[in-house]
Amino acid sequence: MATTTATLDIPASPDSVWQLVGGFDSLPDWLPYIPTSRLGEGGRVRTLTNEDGGVIVERLESFDDKGRSYSYSILQAPFPVTDYLSTLIVHAGPDATTARVEWTGTFTPDGVSDDEAVALFHGIYRDGLAALHATITAGARITAGLSQRTV
Repeated sequence: MATTTATLDIPASPDSVWQLVGGFDSLPDWLPYIPTSRLGEGGRVRTLTNEDGGVIVERLESFDDKGRSYSYSILQAPFPVTDYLSTLIVHAGPDATTARVEWTGTFTPDGVSDDEAVALFHGIYRDGLAALHATITAGARITAGLSQRTV
């Protein structure tokens, strides 16, 4: 079994970051390479479509709104792994205006080395957190601009 974790501090409160990422169907709101998500099975399964039209089906395994985390497994995807389980969690950062977002995955490589599988998912998590950071900071700039115009 292989594992990887990507962590990034975001200049926003943990609650506001969780409000954006905490919905199991919210990936298209902040992850540009996942433009569509469709929920099924009462919100427990999401079917994602990536930019290239590839389909990824994931099952929500646990959800903790108070703890600002959820875990999910992959049911179907074009990835060379099995036994995939990932957790997205939003922690309080070093101060009240910062959230520390952590994206962790464990999986068994299938047809590739541990290093190749780790590099694949670490890149996905790293790039995803960078996109989250960009979405939030762009929103903050827009909000600040609106505030300045309405004064």
